[in-house]
Amino acid sequence: MKRVRAWLLGCALTLLGTPALADLQLELQTAGLDARQQHASQQLLDQALSKLPPSFKQRLDRRIQVSWTDKMPADAYGQASPVSTINLNSRLLPGLTDGSAAKEKTHRPHGTVREELLATVLHELTHIYDRARLWPSAERSLIARCNRQQGTLGQIGLPQQCRGQTARRFTLSDDPRLLDLAGWPQYVGRRGEREQHNGQLVRTPDSYELSSPKEFVAVNMEYFLLDPSYGCRRPALNQYLRDHFGWAPQQDTCAKGLPFLNAGSDFAREPLGEIDPERVYEVDYLLAEANQNWVSRWGHSMLRLVICAPGRPRGPDCRLDLDRHLVLSYRAFVNDVQLSSWDGLTGAYPSRLFVLPLGQVIDEYTKTELRSLASVPLKLDRQQIEDLVRQAAEMHWSYDGNYYFLSNNCAVETLKLMRSGTADQRFSDLDAIMPNGLLEVLKGRGLADTSVLDDPREALRLGYRFDSYRDRYQAMFEVLKKQLPIKQTAVEDWLAQDAEQRRPWFVQADLRTSAALLLLEQASLRRQLLLAQDEVKQRYLNAAALKDASIDKANATLQKMLANSGFLSRPAELLEADGYGLPQPQERVHLEKVSSERQAQLLRLSTDLDKEVRALLEPARAKEIAAIEANVKQIGEHLRALHKAAGGLQLP
Repeated sequence: MKRVRAWLLGCALTLLGTPALADLQLELQTAGLDARQQHASQQLLDQALSKLPPSFKQRLDRRIQVSWTDKMPADAYGQASPVSTINLNSRLLPGLTDGSAAKEKTHRPHGTVREELLATVLHELTHIYDRARLWPSAERSLIARCNRQQGTLGQIGLPQQCRGQTARRFTLSDDPRLLDLAGWPQYVGRRGEREQHNGQLVRTPDSYELSSPKEFVAVNMEYFLLDPSYGCRRPALNQYLRDHFGWAPQQDTCAKGLPFLNAGSDFAREPLGEIDPERVYEVDYLLAEANQNWVSRWGHSMLRLVICAPGRPRGPDCRLDLDRHLVLSYRAFVNDVQLSSWDGLTGAYPSRLFVLPLGQVIDEYTKTELRSLASVPLKLDRQQIEDLVRQAAEMHWSYDGNYYFLSNNCAVETLKLMRSGTADQRFSDLDAIMPNGLLEVLKGRGLADTSVLDDPREALRLGYRFDSYRDRYQAMFEVLKKQLPIKQTAVEDWLAQDAEQRRPWFVQADLRTSAALLLLEQASLRRQLLLAQDEVKQRYLNAAALKDASIDKANATLQKMLANSGFLSRPAELLEADGYGLPQPQERVHLEKVSSERQAQLLRLSTDLDKEVRALLEPARAKEIAAIEANVKQIGEHLRALHKAAGGLQLP
C-alpha cells in the first residue's frame, strides 16, 4: 500500500510541474559478456544515444534492454521486438570487441561493420519510437508512469487519468505529409486512399526503405543522423525530420544549384544544367489545349518555372527571360515508335519527369501540333515555390512510375508533385484526373490566377498564352492574297497543293509576301514530316512481313537512339550505384562527362536516322518533302535578294 501511495504522489507531482521521467535509457544485458565485450557494447550504445535528437530521447522516455543473441540469421545485424527490446547478432560481437569491425568493409550502405551496427541500433530505436504512444509533455509523462506501474497494479489503484489510455497521435510512418514525401501519395480520385507501389525507386540509399513506410522512416533516420550530406541529397525529407524533432545534426553546406538533365531535342547543347530555387520567380500551371488525337483530347498538364536571368532582380520582369524558363512535364517514356493505346491503359509505359526548355515546348505544341498553351500562375508563397522546385529536382532523379492515360496521367502526376512539393492543404483533397479539369479545380480553390487570360491580347504579350500557329498561318495567307491573285481562300487549301504548284508564285512576291511564304512553306514541311512519321510507323509495324532490309537498318539505328536517349528521362542511369538522392558536386563531374558523351552520340545517331528513315518513305511522300525543302531554299534566296536590293543588310 505504501508503494501505491508513493506512486500516486509521483503522479500528482508530475501534474503540478515536477520534472518528467528521465530520457530514453539503453540498458545492456551483460549476462555472458566479459569485461571487454561489455565495454565495447556500451560504447556502441552510448554513441547511438549521442546521435539521437534530444526530443526523440525525451518523448521515448523509457528503458530499452539491448541483448546479444545467436538466434538470428547470419546476414542480420539486429531487430527490435514488439516489447521494446533490441537484439543484436552475436556473430558480430567479436569484431566489435577487438576493433576489427571498424575496419571491415561491407557491401551494405554504411561501409563498415561497426557503422552498420550503429545504424542498426538507430534503425531499431526508430521503429520503437514510431510505434510508441506519443503525448503532449505533461500527459505523456503521466501516462509513461501509468504504463510502468500497470504491469504491477493493472487498472486497480490507478488515477482516473491513467485508465484506458490507448489513443495514439500521428508519429512518423503514418503522417500524411511523410507519406507524400516518401512515395506513397494519395490515389487521385479515391478520396484519401494511398498508393501501394512506391515509384521513387531510383537513387535510393537502401532498397529496403521501399518495403513499407515504417522501414522507410527507419532507413532515412539512419542517414539523417549519420550522413552529413543527407540534407543536400534529400532536402525535403531532411526538412521534414528537422521540423519534427526541432533539431538537426551537423550537416554539409549544400550547393545552391539543383542539377537536372535537359531533355531538349537540341543534341548539340550541354545537357547537364542547374536550377537555383531562389532564381525561380513563379511557377505556372502550363496547359496544352486539346486536339483530335485520342491521347491528347483532354490536353496536357505541365509546370513552367519562370526563372530570372543572371543579374536580374527577382520580379515580374523575369517573365521576359523566356530563354531561361524550363518546363516540368510528366510523360510516358515510349521506347517504341508505336504509341499503343492498350499499353497506355495498362501502365506499360514508364512515367518520368522530363525537364525541357520552354521554347521547345512552345514550338512543339503551337507550331507542330497546332495547339495553344495557357500559362497560369499558381498562387504560392516564396517558401512553397522553392520547396516545389526542390521536390521536382528530387523526382527528376528518383521517380520511375507507371503511366496510365486515364488514371495516372500527366494531370495526376502534376497534382501529386504540387501536393508533395508545397505541403499546401488546398491541394490535399483535389481529385481532378484530366488536365483541363485540373485547371478548373485549381481556379475554383483559389490556387491558380486565371485572370491573366481575361484579356487575350495582353495574355499573348505577357506570355500567359501562346496561340496555335493556325491563326498565324491564316494571317500570313491573307498577306499572300493581298498581293498575289491566288484562288484559294483558306490556308489549309493553299497548303493542300503540291509544293511544285506553289512554286511559280514565289518570283512574283515582294519582300513582305516572301517572308509570309517562307513561314508557310516551313509550316508545310512540319506537316509533311508529321505525316511521314505516321507512315514510317505503319511500315515499321509491318516490317516483319515486308522483310525490308532498309527497315532493318533504320530500326537498328532507331533502337540505338532510344537506348541512348533514355538517360534524358532517367538521368540516374549515368551515375554510380552507390550514391543516392540528388547528385553531389563530386558526382556531377562524372555526370557532366558522361552526359556530354551520350549527347554527342545522340547527335550522330539522329543524323544517321534522318537519312535512313527517308529511305522508308513512299516515293510520293519523299518527293513532296524534297520539293518543299527546295521551296524553302528558293524563297530564302529570293528574300535575301529583295532585302539586299532594298538596301538592307545581307540576311544569313
